[in-house]
Amino acid sequence: MTDLTTSYPLLTLVPPVLALALVILTRKVLISLGAGVVAAALLVHDLDPLAALLAVWQSFAGIFWADGALNTWSIYILAFLILLGVLAAFILMSGGTTAFAAWALRRIRRRPGSMILPAVLGIVIFIDDYFNALAVGQISRPVTDQHRVSRAKLAYIVDSTSAPVSVLSPFSSWGAYIMGLFAPIVAASALSMSGVQAFLGAAVANFYAIAAVLLVWLVIVFRLDLGPMRKEERRALVDGHPFDPADAVPGQLSDDLPVHDPGSRRALVVPFVLLVAGVFAGIVWTGHTASGSWNPVDILAATDSSAALVVGGLLGLASAVYYYLKNTRGHREFTASTFVSGWVEGAKSMLPAIAILLPAWMLGDLFGQLGTGDYLGRLVEASDISASWLAPVVFLTAAAMAFATGTSWGSFGLLLPIAGGIVNGMDEPALLLPVLGAVLAGSVAGDHASPISDTTILSATGSSCNVITHVVTQLPYVLSSVACATLGYVALAITGSTAVGLAVVALALVAFVLIMRSVTRPLAKAEAPAEAAAAR
Repeated sequence: MTDLTTSYPLLTLVPPVLALALVILTRKVLISLGAGVVAAALLVHDLDPLAALLAVWQSFAGIFWADGALNTWSIYILAFLILLGVLAAFILMSGGTTAFAAWALRRIRRRPGSMILPAVLGIVIFIDDYFNALAVGQISRPVTDQHRVSRAKLAYIVDSTSAPVSVLSPFSSWGAYIMGLFAPIVAASALSMSGVQAFLGAAVANFYAIAAVLLVWLVIVFRLDLGPMRKEERRALVDGHPFDPADAVPGQLSDDLPVHDPGSRRALVVPFVLLVAGVFAGIVWTGHTASGSWNPVDILAATDSSAALVVGGLLGLASAVYYYLKNTRGHREFTASTFVSGWVEGAKSMLPAIAILLPAWMLGDLFGQLGTGDYLGRLVEASDISASWLAPVVFLTAAAMAFATGTSWGSFGLLLPIAGGIVNGMDEPALLLPVLGAVLAGSVAGDHASPISDTTILSATGSSCNVITHVVTQLPYVLSSVACATLGYVALAITGSTAVGLAVVALALVAFVLIMRSVTRPLAKAEAPAEAAAAR
């Protein structure tokens, strides 16, 4: 922290509050993130404009070059985005997208079925949240578009089954990182258990992630379209537009690209199967190479998931190009110029996402220098609360921290040692895992709702949904899950039982769904036009 923020630590909250307020008020993400970056840099350097300008440049340059070497993690993430955009372009031009959509439409005959596809894929592809967020939307979008499901609803399903699922699985990139943070905390306690046992004990107390995943299925089954989501769903049903044509939509390919007809399902299925297989193989290969072990936990702890994404992306793109060349051979409209256009338009489709991701990463770096998370962590340490009420307090604090900073992993790293140290100091071993679970839950909740979170941006990108539209339409569902989780942690504080807390979360979810179902009429194709006319 600087002299200014040391004297007035509350100032560390100004940049995130400014960025978030501007995002909500202006719907201009780049301007809002830029304002947050400038404000944070000025505070880091005691309002010195030249030093702040240098800090902004260093934060940007650090995305590509850090510690005297290429920052391969962020470079590989950006490369994977480009690869995914080009892969989608060649799948579209080869006719794979239309062929798969037509095939799925014959077998998935109802809208709920089209939404079950991304919900299932989101749970199956649990290994990494970035990969989940980008791949599930790309695979499911042709099907949900055919059934007039809005891109906002698709992005909500994708986002709610990426990080919330990854954080519940010990055999994921998240699980390995969390178990590494847990190790010294558990070792310093009176508990005697393995890292996996500690993780599973905390996962049971991760009420938000459990509530978020369950709510996805309840939303699909009971057709709950709340607040702004109702507007998006009505447009998709009435006008057949899955998104507002006036919105800037990342990942949306140009309509000028030619599409081969008839296409083949293989032109979509094979590239995505190779993409998934390549990512899994890359995770195992990089993890084993770094750790020298075949133990799954060791592999996941040491893996380079960003490099694995590039491996899968290259395999998928190679097969997509193969099917494009195979299907379009001999067709006059598919020339060398068209082939080049596929590369250019595919890469261009991902530029809006990259343009948002870069300042979001810069903001996270500057928040770290500013000490925003440290300040919130000190508030928890200084609070005079009993051990039993620590779970609801750290849940809400972690949610606020992740929402403001846009990172759940940063909140894990800051709050887990603090919360674990407090519980161990109170000599309350029975409360350790529930409190650690509450930190995980709050961090994921705040990250889930934050417009500056990278997983929020990538979920919108994979679903080709405007980022702010995704944030605004998802927020009622996130807040509902937060409310149910908070009730669960209050019950845990009163009774000391994780099982009772889980039961309260489940009952609260059921009550919420029944109440909303009684006051909001589900949209359907037949009635949506009439409701839209009445609204006008």
